[in-house]
Amino acid sequence: MNYSVIRRILGIVLRFESAFLLLPCITAVIYRESEGWWYLACAAVCFVLGSIMAYVPSKRDIFYTREGFAAVALSWILLSVFGAAPFVLCGDIPSFTDALFETISGFTTTGSSILADVEALSHTSLLWRSFTHWVGGMGVMVFILAVMPMTGGYNMHLMRAESPGPSVGKLVPKVRETARALYVIYFGITVTEFIFLAAARMPIFDALCISFGSAGTGGFGVLADSCASYTILQQGIITVFIIMFGVNFNAYYFLIMSKDKKEAFRMTEVRAYLLIIAFSVITIAINIRQQFENFFLAFHHAAFQVGSIITTTGYATQDFDRWPQYSRALLVLLMFIGACAGSTGGGIKVSRILILLKSAKREIISYIHPRQVRTIKMDGKASDTQMVHGVLRYLVVYVAVFAASFMALTVFENCDLETLFTAVAATFNNIGPGLSKVGATMNFAFFSTPSKYILMFDMLAGRLELYPLLILLVPDLWKKAR
Repeated sequence: MNYSVIRRILGIVLRFESAFLLLPCITAVIYRESEGWWYLACAAVCFVLGSIMAYVPSKRDIFYTREGFAAVALSWILLSVFGAAPFVLCGDIPSFTDALFETISGFTTTGSSILADVEALSHTSLLWRSFTHWVGGMGVMVFILAVMPMTGGYNMHLMRAESPGPSVGKLVPKVRETARALYVIYFGITVTEFIFLAAARMPIFDALCISFGSAGTGGFGVLADSCASYTILQQGIITVFIIMFGVNFNAYYFLIMSKDKKEAFRMTEVRAYLLIIAFSVITIAINIRQQFENFFLAFHHAAFQVGSIITTTGYATQDFDRWPQYSRALLVLLMFIGACAGSTGGGIKVSRILILLKSAKREIISYIHPRQVRTIKMDGKASDTQMVHGVLRYLVVYVAVFAASFMALTVFENCDLETLFTAVAATFNNIGPGLSKVGATMNFAFFSTPSKYILMFDMLAGRLELYPLLILLVPDLWKKAR
């Protein structure tokens, strides 16, 4: 392990966090809230500490995949610890464990909360809480790669460790240009949503926080009822944009910046993603029709909730835990499917589901035609064997971590299995709400301290696609490079 290089990267991350913490400071000035001083103090500490760590020269520039994975995992832990500090210091969330839970939930774009009264928080903390979604949505490492050059072969290892999906490719020859292109698209869609919400007469502060939460597919709101109080038009705008943020960003790149715009429409994953949404919305709308005045309202709330769950955003306009069993079961299934690879959404990812289904189909046909050679294709291109095996290995690890977390919760909690199962599903897939005691109108405050740390681990593992966090548990990782 090359500790000096990792220390430098962590220092750079802390300096960027110091800049991020200035946004709630500006909010404190606007709303004349004293909480801003604590955020400013934390920003100063992050800057000084980060500068010391970043400017101490590295002894060696050797940087491999393991350093990339370790640097990303440690960066997210460090971000969360320092990001939680202002909540505790200003008194908005006095418990460090609860503050850390809320912050990790923010940065990982999970949206699970321990807060019973969200509206009691200061505007300063509410904005920071939502802004963590925006920072974590595309990834802090991708942001760093987009705005500053890094040498020594770090770039692809860092981007590979942080980007969601079965594979990471470069849209343009240089990784930095790829990161910049992704953030230009990300920023542009976020601003567009903010403008639409403001034009629909949503309060400016709410529109900003909701845009941050939608962009990162996070789900932290500023009202106790999430999005239920907003108008039908405002909820409709949110629905459209959360579904947009669940699309593979490569599709936007092809549409906006590429000469071959037809490439965007040839993406199998995006077409499957939209078909899953369409099927789910229509069937759930029919299933919940009797609970609403007309079919339009049933369709509207079904579309919002399906979009919110499959993209792992977690906003709610209804207490879907009161919906019929079919609708609840389908929403739980969507929690696992998740959004597209290369989006800000969580879950297993539609591309992995497609590869698994195609792999199963190939296996079945091989029994009928044993001499026939069949390849698995995505977007008209053959997927190499290594990618297919990688998806299968990922699923095995995914199930193992999920099962271990679920069983661990049963040791510490005396709750119904529906609560515990969906609590793990909601945090591991970075969704936010689950069912029963962790439903859309409930929170995670009742969990014991050990359970909260298990769920925090799940949030980080789910956001970082398992391996970067799990690699920290391997003793061989910490051996110094010779």
